[in-house]
Amino acid sequence: MIERPILLDRNENQYGPAPACFEVLRQAGLHELSFYSRDYERKVKSKLSERLAEDLRLPEERILLSYGSEDMLKQAIHCYLKPGEKILIPNLSWWYYKSVAAEVDGIAVEYPLLEGTESFSYNMERILELMKKEKQRILLIASPNNPTGNSLPYEDLHTILEETTDTLVVLDEAYWGFTEHPPKDSTQLLNVSENLLILRTFSKFYALAGVRIGYACAGKNLSRLIKFSTRYLGYNFLSEELALAALDSQRYYEEMRTKIIGEREKYVRQLDALPSWKPFQSDANFLLVRIPHGMGKELKNWLLKKGIAVKFYDEGTLQDCIRITVSREEQNDLLLGELKEFAEQCSLVESPVPR
Repeated sequence: MIERPILLDRNENQYGPAPACFEVLRQAGLHELSFYSRDYERKVKSKLSERLAEDLRLPEERILLSYGSEDMLKQAIHCYLKPGEKILIPNLSWWYYKSVAAEVDGIAVEYPLLEGTESFSYNMERILELMKKEKQRILLIASPNNPTGNSLPYEDLHTILEETTDTLVVLDEAYWGFTEHPPKDSTQLLNVSENLLILRTFSKFYALAGVRIGYACAGKNLSRLIKFSTRYLGYNFLSEELALAALDSQRYYEEMRTKIIGEREKYVRQLDALPSWKPFQSDANFLLVRIPHGMGKELKNWLLKKGIAVKFYDEGTLQDCIRITVSREEQNDLLLGELKEFAEQCSLVESPVPR
């Protein structure tokens, strides 16, 4: 029996974390709850940053831990963006980017994403053009981007980094991991640009949003942020242990990845068959869908009565769009059934049978 309500509006990974993560919670004791870290005595920030540095082949000092990637995003912008300075952000993206820039009186300049027949894409020509014109302090790229689901190819990122000098390039990879063939590791580009900051999190792919643990990989020039983010008394022991358990459970997550990709493809295939519905291909654990014009309010009410929540957009380019979190099979099938029934009812209203 499916639990209610079904929350498919915030991109939470409802497959849940690996069993090893629950074992960490069962075994938590005095050390995890009552003592500060002493890892600094070994000249490292934590066991987690040490492990990530080893896995990514980076110096440990350039792995920065945070309270989810949201926290590191805020730290980076507060650290580098001064009042009146500009930050370039994608125009169809997370509202929070502009909100954080406004906190320090920064100026957000939007660059456009292109809508294609199957997916959105980054407009490289326009990005490079704006970079020369705006003299921005920060360039922010989300890959995959929320809510459009498209990624920036490795080669395009390489081109952008070659064009930057004093610009801090923030690459938000919160939704990394949900593709059949993982893209080339962007951390290799830290050797191309010393001003690159890559944001990652355990919230999405590793299904640990509730414990708020993220990290960043910082370029050599970002010593100010490295010092700014370091915590003398350490980090959350439980969050670290959960993240380490997740890193040791790759088989579980590979199986989860396969399921999510299959379910995402099912959404695209079945929604594409509905008249006037347009699902966009996605590299994340969600997908954006354009629904028939003017049907947003009716669909929202329809789903709310069924106890189902998805994200609705009602302004600008994304007007008449919804974003659906790809969940477990039974929840996805239930939502798909409701969307098909809604589409059928709308079709009957719009095209009555002649007498």
